[in-house]
Amino acid sequence: MRYDLDDLRLFVHVVTEGSITAGARRMHLSLPSASARVRSLEHHAGVELLVRGRRGVRPTPAGSTLARHARDVLDQTVRMESAVAGYVRPSVAPLVLLAGGSAMHRLVPQALAAFLRERPEVDVTVAERRTPQTLHLLADGGADLGIVLDGESRDSGLRTERLGDDSIVVIGQAGGVLAERATMTYREVAEHPLVGLDAQSSLQQWIEKHLGAHAPAARYRTLVGDLTTLIALVAAGVGLAVVPRRAIPPELALDVRELQDPWARRHHLLCWGTRSPSSPAALAALAEHLRAASR
Repeated sequence: MRYDLDDLRLFVHVVTEGSITAGARRMHLSLPSASARVRSLEHHAGVELLVRGRRGVRPTPAGSTLARHARDVLDQTVRMESAVAGYVRPSVAPLVLLAGGSAMHRLVPQALAAFLRERPEVDVTVAERRTPQTLHLLADGGADLGIVLDGESRDSGLRTERLGDDSIVVIGQAGGVLAERATMTYREVAEHPLVGLDAQSSLQQWIEKHLGAHAPAARYRTLVGDLTTLIALVAAGVGLAVVPRRAIPPELALDVRELQDPWARRHHLLCWGTRSPSSPAALAALAEHLRAASR
């Protein structure tokens, strides 16, 4: 026996609403058309599916069984269509977003998740780059948007706007060696065992660049590849760490102290590339999600 999906959808609506009239309305059908479809279902099933009364309809045992299986069939159909749609090539080229390690930790994932749910027809290519590399690619048309640091993006000639604070702080286990301190210099921080990011990370390279040749000798208990692991080790009491304030999960109990060094105060900027995007509206939407995530 073959069933029409629209007939099954109508029957589920009728059973849910308890009324053929209401089911017809949900399917944008006339009442005579909906009634004919229901009668056709009963004819093909060879059994009465609805008990009709002055106050509406209710399913017979056979009707309840059909409605239950119809819901399963319709749910499976939606999943099938969604799975197949995942192979459809988007009609526009992917947007390209570049950002440093700090922004990639929480800001970019939060904005990207909201944007991709809202715009299923648009893909986004994301890559971690230091600010000089990001500015070069944006200027050469190799990217659409970038999140850069204010101190390294002056005189770029590119359109920018302030996105949010990205100051560097020192963190330690709650109630540990930072408990009695209000602020510290990096040189004082380096007197304690540290946990750091590996040498290839954009944040570690940025810190070492500003410390220069006069950087104090520091003992790193370990070097890790991401901020999530770094912060977890600090919370466990392995050592202190220097991280962007915005990377610290608000629910995590840590001692957080300002760094007195001038280079520790910095801001994120949103920066636009020079190429014409294939979808200006999508680019504007991505920028708005980045603004929202930075608040």
